[in-house]
Amino acid sequence: MASKTAAAVVDFSRIYTSLGLGKETIAALQAFRKRHGEAQRAQATYSNQPTTVDFSHYRSVLKNKAIVDEAEKLLKDFKPVTYDVSEHIKAIEAFEAKAVSTAKETEEKIDVELRDLQATLANIEEARPFQDLTVLDIGEAHPRIIETVETMMKKGKWSVPGYKEKFGDLNLM
Repeated sequence: MASKTAAAVVDFSRIYTSLGLGKETIAALQAFRKRHGEAQRAQATYSNQPTTVDFSHYRSVLKNKAIVDEAEKLLKDFKPVTYDVSEHIKAIEAFEAKAVSTAKETEEKIDVELRDLQATLANIEEARPFQDLTVLDIGEAHPRIIETVETMMKKGKWSVPGYKEKFGDLNLM
């Protein structure tokens, strides 16, 4: 009963999207859910069917009573085959362990990514607006820009290479 309640509460589509599971993990989970659903449907179908056979009805309908007697004897002598499901249980437990370890790895990756995103967001919130920046602020952030400008000034170059090709010439004369 508890498994039915738990299965009803679990939102698998949310799990697939929010946890960032790998394609293999999602495919394995979906295949497992499909097999489980098919097994539940088959069990529900067969549990509603009668399990007894009315041999007296068949004796009254069929002329050959020996066939009915033989069928009744076979049914009485029938013993269902038992299967050792311990290997299947071990495989399920191994899959569960792998799924749990994969989920923990994914959780760790998501936690690291969240910390990075929160640090980036904090940097963005603390940053000054672009219009408040000065040339010195930009030079401090990227000293290579100042070096390039000083080199161009020493060589007497007053135009940036490729500027006219990209933006055109704004001189009126």
